[in-house]
Amino acid sequence: MTNAEATVDPTDPYEREAQTFPRLSTDMIERVRRYGSEETVPAGSLIFERGQRGVDFFLVLQGRIEIFETGVDGEERVFVTEDDRQFAGEMDLFNDREVLVSARAQVESRLLRVKRARFREMASREADIGEIIMRAFILRRVGLIRHQHGGVVLVGSTRAADTLRLQQFLTRNTYPFRVMDTESDTQAAGFLDCFRVQQDQLPVVLVPGADVLRKPTNHELAAALGLVEEIDSEAICDVAIIGAGPAGLAAAVYAASEGLSTIVLEGLAPGGQAGTSTKIENYLGFPTGISGAALAGRAQAQAQKFGARLAISRPVLSVDCATRPFQLTLEGGQVVQASSVVVATGARYRKLDVDNYHAYEGSGIHYAATAMEAGLCSGQDVVVVGGGNSAGQAAVFLSQSVRHVHILVRGTGLAATMSDYLVERIESSPHITVHAHSTVTALQGDQFLRTVTWSNRQTGESQTHDVGALFVMIGAEPNTEWLDGCLDLDEKGFVLTGRSGSGSADTIQYATSTPGIFAVGDVRSGSVKRVASSVGEGSVVVHAIHRFLHPAV
Repeated sequence: MTNAEATVDPTDPYEREAQTFPRLSTDMIERVRRYGSEETVPAGSLIFERGQRGVDFFLVLQGRIEIFETGVDGEERVFVTEDDRQFAGEMDLFNDREVLVSARAQVESRLLRVKRARFREMASREADIGEIIMRAFILRRVGLIRHQHGGVVLVGSTRAADTLRLQQFLTRNTYPFRVMDTESDTQAAGFLDCFRVQQDQLPVVLVPGADVLRKPTNHELAAALGLVEEIDSEAICDVAIIGAGPAGLAAAVYAASEGLSTIVLEGLAPGGQAGTSTKIENYLGFPTGISGAALAGRAQAQAQKFGARLAISRPVLSVDCATRPFQLTLEGGQVVQASSVVVATGARYRKLDVDNYHAYEGSGIHYAATAMEAGLCSGQDVVVVGGGNSAGQAAVFLSQSVRHVHILVRGTGLAATMSDYLVERIESSPHITVHAHSTVTALQGDQFLRTVTWSNRQTGESQTHDVGALFVMIGAEPNTEWLDGCLDLDEKGFVLTGRSGSGSADTIQYATSTPGIFAVGDVRSGSVKRVASSVGEGSVVVHAIHRFLHPAV
């Protein structure tokens, strides 16, 4: 290994030039030519600009272009240049969101421009070129996030619930950002003075070229960042998928790839509960495991590649089952029309019935254990409540950075509810202790959670520990309130399926009490609460949708 090779960081996409900034072969360039037109641009010409939607694809035939960001201070910073046979763009070329960075010609350059509609066609028809572009675009987005290029600045206490909420929203929607912690960052005060921000207005988000967002809601932030795509209320799509967890994303990939006009409506971010998992080790095809966020990111890119539209931060408030096409009303009053509907809204986290509980949600109580939460409680004791795989994965992950993990379970142990490989790791770890027959009985703190008390239900013995966080992973309840009587539910609120259909077994399995509406994944009564099962249901339901839309075929 040479000295140069030794200094290359393989985890940094910017240093993997052959994949992140590849050069197309002469043959590939000639095939791209069929879809675009050649143009010459003078030095200094702006090619596209941050905030634009529907940007075209540009391939450099001769010359050089520079990719730059504009910071919240108004300064421009060039961080990538591309020359002969390289191309511009990243993941937003597969959707209609606002692009994050700008590009201009560094010298007079000859470019091959492919219009947006033709770009999608090219990426689909020219499989080898499409694969190179998709891989490069994914790596470039990872690079933007890693180096905080083209992003925003989040200013606030990293232990405050609203700051953590916005961090989670940006992270799960793969949007680059930098955090300035008002409790530890000496530059934060200067920023607040410069933008005339008061302490009671924190956290704030500083967006280049835009106003300061003071304690924004998730939807306000999404709108300001151009993540909210326009939806044509007059258009009728073949299928509307509600929820972008594993089941919803799988349904989107298969529906779009089979030619159905597809829209996915998601209230928060792709991935669902699985998107917060630090590592899924028993998912087929990933022997070393894959994080829920990575799996969701790949699935989202795959769905968009085939033409599915993903509308994030667009909660569905109701569905009109009596009309055809179905009418879905979104938060804000907008309506989406669809010939068929897939309910894949999954479930929300159950909560503990303990005094002061709601006061510490987001300020010490968490429902996911990602690197973000682990960083907040590094070197401290933490408590994980739950005996399922999610709790086990969280405990193992947290044990790498916290002082000690206490697992509380109501039963006698973990064997009956957790996979063997996780039980073995927990039992062999000196940093994890399992407390059987135990429940949380008290929470104390100030602005943040400081202590947790739990009691043994058999002995009555109680113990109180100083903690950095409490992770609650005790199962989930279905997200079905918005259905408001439209579909038949079981006694726990999960959607009953197999109630109607045209006769084929697969149609009956996922069909609900309303023809044309299907349910898959965790929201479905009797489903197996596993990522692989949800993905399977999401892929199989598309056949049932075809049968419903085209019964004579």
